[in-house]
Amino acid sequence: MYKMLDMNTSHLPDNPADLKELIAKRDVIIARHELQLCDKDEYISQLEQQVRLLKALRYQAQSEKAKSHQGEDQYYLFDEAELVVLPSEIDEERSEETEVAAHVRKKKGRRPISPEYPRVDVIHDIPEDEKTCPCGSTLSRIGEEVSEKLDIVPQKIQVIRHIRPKYACRECEGVEDNGPTVKRASMPPQIIPQGIVTPGLLAYILINKFADGLPFYRQQNMFDRLGADISRATMSGWTLRAAKACEPLIDLLQEEIRSGPIINMDETTVQVLKEPGRKNTSKSYMWVARGGLPERPVVLFRYDPSRAGAVATEFVGDFRGYLQTDGYAGYNSIGSSGEITHVGCLVHVRRKFMDVLKSGSKKNKGGTARAVVNLIKKLYHLEKMTRNQRLDPEQIKQMRQERAKPIMDKIKVLLMESAKTTPPKSLLGRAISYALGQWDRVLVYLEDGRLSPDNNVAENAIRPFAVGRKNWLFSGSPRGAKASAVIYSLIETAKANDLNPYEYLLHVFEKLPYASTKEDLKALLP
Repeated sequence: MYKMLDMNTSHLPDNPADLKELIAKRDVIIARHELQLCDKDEYISQLEQQVRLLKALRYQAQSEKAKSHQGEDQYYLFDEAELVVLPSEIDEERSEETEVAAHVRKKKGRRPISPEYPRVDVIHDIPEDEKTCPCGSTLSRIGEEVSEKLDIVPQKIQVIRHIRPKYACRECEGVEDNGPTVKRASMPPQIIPQGIVTPGLLAYILINKFADGLPFYRQQNMFDRLGADISRATMSGWTLRAAKACEPLIDLLQEEIRSGPIINMDETTVQVLKEPGRKNTSKSYMWVARGGLPERPVVLFRYDPSRAGAVATEFVGDFRGYLQTDGYAGYNSIGSSGEITHVGCLVHVRRKFMDVLKSGSKKNKGGTARAVVNLIKKLYHLEKMTRNQRLDPEQIKQMRQERAKPIMDKIKVLLMESAKTTPPKSLLGRAISYALGQWDRVLVYLEDGRLSPDNNVAENAIRPFAVGRKNWLFSGSPRGAKASAVIYSLIETAKANDLNPYEYLLHVFEKLPYASTKEDLKALLP
């Protein structure tokens, strides 16, 4: 049954002026109430978006690549090797392109094993009594069939004995002069004097941790299985001493990184214990910069407790050229000088809109976010074309002005129109605000063919540190964090120059004790 409304009007004033005033007040109250309901609905919608985004980040694949086939993400529900490896061993199959006059033909087959590996021949011959033909003649060898199998010899511990013969005079027993009674050769200089570690063992331990993310306590277990007593405290001490010895190389790399036209920068968190005046749970930062000449790239890491822009300013020093970063406000002060041009990151713009798509419902996959992502995809298709055609920087700049700039203009118009009707606190509103705030910096990549539309080279350089951090979790002291920055700098610079990082560290640890001049040190740079 419907509840009857109270129609009693005895409480209403009889004066028309008072009655109008009462009605006006109630209109204001009703308007405020409706506004509150509107804000409440919008707030609920924002919370629902955030929940969907958190679920997507927790349960969906982290790759930002757009999926080209519907249902492709179902594979991630069953992340088992036997479900993705076909009987033909897909992981061993590779496509090898063969150029023919009119086209490129893909030749199927297993990728050949590298000829750099040593070969051990094992002969499988038929018995001697089977080498005679039924006609009575002896069979002649006409060739052979070779099948190569990849093998590995597990690491083994060995001891290098440095033997120094001692000499003395049996006639005078050294009384004829004031020289030493016994003579022997001096020990060759070592990266860690008076220690048991060799350059090979030191390089092996550091590569395990800083390139492969294997903490010292796990390496201690590995050495235990080999019968070697090497504690993680010992390995930590070796790392500190090796990093200290390599600091002159880092000073030279600091000069090299400022010599090129572009520096890419990024930063990530790191937990460092025993920082003066700070709790062990405080966040510190590992900064990374990649720069130098294009043919000799340099990657430098630097630990600092602060994320302040002053750290980045000191990092770049007297550099003149393009500085490419994400949208973190700490970099703003660097780009304010006329000698440095600040370049934005298109991937970070795209990432915000990808978050919108991840948080959206299945029935709402279109709209501004999808349109922006698709237009950015076209921009990267053009970038891929420039790499495939091996265009020089001037040609790349011309292509971008003719084909990429109209796409960027279209994105800008789309963002401006959508900003008028999109709640600013929604995920889409924040994505639009971020994109428009970074737009002038993102556009800079159109002006120089040497630039990339994104800051991926810096993010790729810092990724090994982020992966390793998941295993070793924190640094035990500021001194340890600084040592880690030194070792990461050497390893990642070696990788950027297509060097085997183990072989490079081995070379440095063998030759660095003999380096006495700046020229000797420069010869050791990767």
